[in-house]
Amino acid sequence: MLEVSYPVNIEAPDITPYREGNTGVEYVTTFDSGKSGPHVMLSAVVHGNELCGAIALDYLLRHEVRPIAGRLTFAFMNVSAFERFDPANPTLSRYVDEDFNRLWSHEVLESDRDSAELRRARAVRPIVDQVDYLLDIHSMQHSTVPLMMCGPLEKGRRLARELASPEHVVSDAGHAAGPRMRDYRAFADASSERNALLVECGQHWDSASVAVAKEISLRFLARYQVVDPAFVEEHLTAIPPRQQRLIEVTGPITIETDNFRFTESFSGMEVIEREGTLIGWDGSREVRTPYDNCVLIMPSRRLRRGESAVRLGRYSA
Repeated sequence: MLEVSYPVNIEAPDITPYREGNTGVEYVTTFDSGKSGPHVMLSAVVHGNELCGAIALDYLLRHEVRPIAGRLTFAFMNVSAFERFDPANPTLSRYVDEDFNRLWSHEVLESDRDSAELRRARAVRPIVDQVDYLLDIHSMQHSTVPLMMCGPLEKGRRLARELASPEHVVSDAGHAAGPRMRDYRAFADASSERNALLVECGQHWDSASVAVAKEISLRFLARYQVVDPAFVEEHLTAIPPRQQRLIEVTGPITIETDNFRFTESFSGMEVIEREGTLIGWDGSREVRTPYDNCVLIMPSRRLRRGESAVRLGRYSA
């Protein structure tokens, strides 16, 4: 199978001016309007090689964006991994020890396990516990359309619809390897008003991902009316799609062996027309599509045991 590589067309921002923050946790800054309102958080670099979120947060901080109601937090998450980013080897800084975005359960956070990512997750957890609405900004391995990962609940789908962008919304329950931050506690509780979205802005190092990260950040802030609407109007230039399309994920293909391979170089959003089409092998076991018109969501280049090779879904009528 031919391996696709992508050039690095964007530059990692210098985030050292935000090291001290004001929360007692490095690289996490909260501004309080002094007026009633929600606590909204924008987070970036959950994976250290995903640059667009850091650029978007740096952009908002340099423009001195402040809340006019409630509280607003800007958080650079896996800074240790981000500091290792090297354009010559851009895939190597996703994490230091383990995936920061598979740790967000009480059992893992309270366990005796240790890693660079777990130490950081435990440090930022008290702040995440205070947040009402979270936008977690990511990017993808392959060059494909932006995706809003809204989780499995109706409240997440509704919030994605309210933002009106990007065009493709993916409703899924996450990964077998562990919960994402957007699925942490109340965010994944249908009875709670607290809510979270994860946006995949495009290919990691494509300049278009930066524009998407800025756009969705502004739409999220406008949705909760926490910043000056004049700033949003001035800086929000993208026109939303005429209609969003919802993809219901039926489940991930979780890798069970040390020898998973696809039949071809899928990049994501391919629609496989026929049920039973062979798309890969997990060791000697064939991996076939379970239904007609099966959509391949974010096929991975990290084909390791226990991780998701790809998620399978279908467009909702």
